[in-house]
Formats: sequence, structure tokens, C-alpha cells
Amino acid sequence: MTEPIIKLSDKAVNRIKEIMSKAENTAIGVRVGVKSGGCAGLSYIMEYASDKKPNEEIIEDKGVKVFIDPNAVMYLLGTEMDYKKEKFSSQFVFNNPNETERCGCGESFKT
Repeated sequence: MTEPIIKLSDKAVNRIKEIMSKAENTAIGVRVGVKSGGCAGLSYIMEYASDKKPNEEIIEDKGVKVFIDPNAVMYLLGTEMDYKKEKFSSQFVFNNPNETERCGCGESFKT
């Protein structure tokens, strides 16, 4: 069995379940991708997925579906998706072994 493109921490799974419970009925999961932008060149993006797009990979883990944009696969291989809640903020965190640099604000990265 091959390793999934990304692994989901229990905290990430629980947060995805929480946001999916508040999503419109058309949402079947969340989509993760990468876009150009930010200080370091690339940023992670997340959105609701209402359908499977051509060539997308689907990660099904602990009752949630995460759709991986095919253009992001090479940037996300081996990444763990986590969810961090702190005193004044909460966010999904991508622990990505492919990153060679991350900007100071933590919003973008390079591979």
C-alpha cells in the first residue's frame, strides 16, 4: 500500500468534521491546493469541495474526505495536515518536508 499524499492529524480531522457540519449540503469534503503568492512564493489554499475534479487525489481518513489539487501533489507529498488552536488564533498547519524556506509570517513557503 502506498503512503497517502498527506496525512491528517486527529486535530485536523476533528476540525474538518466541525466545519463540514456547518457547510452547505453540496460540500462533500475540503480541497487543498497550492497557489503562487506570498513572500516566499507559494501559499496553501483550502476550500469546500462540492465535486471531484479530473485527476484529483482523494484522501479519506477517519470519516473525512480531502481532495488534493493535481497541481499541488508534488508540493504536498509527505505533508502532515494539522490544526493548531492558540490563545488568539486558530488555523490549519501544514508540516511539509518539501519546504526549503518559510516566510516570517508563516503564510507562504518555497520548495
